[in-house]
Formats: sequence, structure tokens, C-alpha cells
Amino acid sequence: MARPAENEFEATTEKPELVELLRRRIDAEGAITFHDFMETVLYHPQHGYYATRQPMGREGDYLTSPEVHPIFGALVGKQIAQFWEVMGRPRPFDLVEQGAGTGLLARDLLRWAQRRAPEFANTLRYRIVEISPALRRRQEETLAALRDAGARVEWLEALPEQFEGCLLSNELLDSFPVHRIVHQDRQLLEVYISFRAGRFEELSGLASTERIAEYFADLGFWPGEGCAAEVNLHALDWMAQVAGALRRGFLLTFDYGYPAEELYAPWRRDGTLLCFYLHNPSTDPYARIGKQDITAHVDFTSLMRVGQAHGLETAGFTTQARFLANLGIGAGVDAIAKESPEALEEYYARRRAVQELIDPAGLGRIRVLAQRKDVQEHARLLDAVPAGRQGQELLGFSEEGDA
Repeated sequence: MARPAENEFEATTEKPELVELLRRRIDAEGAITFHDFMETVLYHPQHGYYATRQPMGREGDYLTSPEVHPIFGALVGKQIAQFWEVMGRPRPFDLVEQGAGTGLLARDLLRWAQRRAPEFANTLRYRIVEISPALRRRQEETLAALRDAGARVEWLEALPEQFEGCLLSNELLDSFPVHRIVHQDRQLLEVYISFRAGRFEELSGLASTERIAEYFADLGFWPGEGCAAEVNLHALDWMAQVAGALRRGFLLTFDYGYPAEELYAPWRRDGTLLCFYLHNPSTDPYARIGKQDITAHVDFTSLMRVGQAHGLETAGFTTQARFLANLGIGAGVDAIAKESPEALEEYYARRRAVQELIDPAGLGRIRVLAQRKDVQEHARLLDAVPAGRQGQELLGFSEEGDA
């Protein structure tokens, strides 16, 4: 059998509807920003990646922490229960999760609360912000038994206007569309996408928005000369929106990223943009259009700066590996070995899960950011801690030098 030509092979691994949609837009408008390309490829309501593919899990394109083992959701629940204690045990306590995926994090957190913290569980109202009908159906299936057992779970299409409690997100921000920029000849140029001879091409031009120059002016530096980089303006807008909606409480964010000095370091020549297809990474966003994930690392310095400007105080910043270690992830494995020596299969399964969740080359390098708003008067667990160190008394952020 003859081997297919390269362009014939590529046509079988992309969504032609998306390619045609983008081609027509470029024909009509001219070159579009990479941001608009990424937004269309991932989020088009009929043909986009998230509307047509199940991305998460071992049979999907990438693995998130809730798919590894229920212990992740249990430990996140333990931290959020402490937030509730710190706030003076408000009733009800709204836990708003945005980007809930298949609902596994919600399921495991709620199960832990019912078994280990029933008072907390009784005050908890779990609210999932979800715009994808397919994902909402999956979440409803995952959480059906818990809802039948009395857990209060509801779905929203947008953030509530005001709530008191905690906003939780796990690998949400790194999926937002980004602007790609290049520092070239002492200019910040933006990457645009054209279409010619049956393929997408990158062009560079003046930035499409003044916010890009303002973004780096706020940081006080640019990426190195000749470096490509990504700017996630959606993440900053999201942070401002969440801060406005959170009347009192905490924001807990898990995501891949770095402080700005590391994210935009001169040695990072090509930025952090990555694509994932069946767990295989790639740096080519123009392959498998609509069938692969596209992601870029988050600038946590700018997130904290915007949060502070809107009333959020940074309470802790660490890696997932240290966060889970501080919450006692190893103790759960040891308990199985001591209490149920015959349960070898569960012992080794949990041991493998722990290694995967704290792997510094994998999920363990995810950063965890805790921010709080208007909880000082109830911070009983923090009263004895000197000013400037209070956030380190939160369970997952209890060690010094954790950022």
C-alpha cells in the first residue's frame, strides 16, 4: 500500500470544519492574532477541542491530579475545611469550582467532607461554573450518587455576582487563550496567523492591544532579546472578576506556571506553549487542529499583583509537591501499611499515586496559590503568627521558603 502524502496524513488528523472556518475568517479580515486562533480552535461551540473531545484522563490527551487518585481531592478538601474554620465557620459556605472537568475533584472532596468533616459538609454548597453542556452532563453523572445522598451541588453558567467561601480552580488558567509576542530589535511584536498554500503561517506585527505593553511595564522588564513568550490577559481579567465576586473568603488556584522573572527569563527562548495529543507533547499548534490541547504557563507574579489591586492578599504560594506533603499525603500511605497490612494492592496503588502527584518533573511542579479577602477578624489560627508570615500557617503552606 502506498504511503499517504504528508498533507493527506495531516488532513486525517485535524478537524476540517475548523480549518475552513479559520481560513474564511482570515480571507475576510486578514491575518488574525494567535490569541484568536487559539480561542477558536479550543472553544468554538460546535467544532472546538473542548466541545468535541474528552481531553482528560489516561485515555484522553492529558492527565490532571484528580484523575490520579481520590487522595488529591481529599487533601484539597482538608485545606478548604481549614479555610472554613479560619473564616469562623460561616453558614452556608459556598465552594465555587470553575473548570471542574469530569467532576472527580468535586466528588472526592465531597466524599472526604462527608466522612471526615461532617459539620463542614453540612454547611457546604458546591457550585460548579460550567459552560460546556457535554462536561456538565459528565459532571452530573459523576456526582449523581452524592446528590442523591444529600450533597448540595448546583451548576452555574457564570460566576455568582457575590459569594462567601472559596473559589477553587485546577488547571483552568493555563487553558485560556494567550497572545504570543516576540522581543525583536528592541520592539515587542505580536504573532499573527495567516493562511497560504493550504497551511497556516506565522507573521509578526505591532501588538494588537496596548495592554501588552502595559503588562510588561507593570512587571518592569521584557523577555530577553529574540525571545518568544505568551501573555495571558484573560487570566488577569478573571482574577479581577473573581476578586469582585468574592465578598469574603479564599481563592485557591492550581496551575502550571512560574513567577514572572522565571517565566520571562532570557534563557527561555521559545516561551512555554505546549500541545498535547494522547499524552504526547508537541510545540506545533498548527497540527491536529481541534484534536489536541494547547496550553501555556501562567505568570503568578501578575496574578498576585492584580489580586492585590482588587483586595486579595496572598496567603500562600508553593508547589503542589510541597502543598500535598504539608497536608500529610505520605501519612495516608503509611496508615494503610500499619492498619491493614493485608491491603497490599491498595497500599501500592496509593504509593504510586503519591509519587505521581508530587513528581517534581510532572504534576508536583504545579504551583498552588492561596489568596484571601476580608478574613482577618476571624483568623483564629493565624493570630499568633507574626505579621507577614500569617499565610504560612495555612496547612498546605506551612513551611518557610515554599515559594
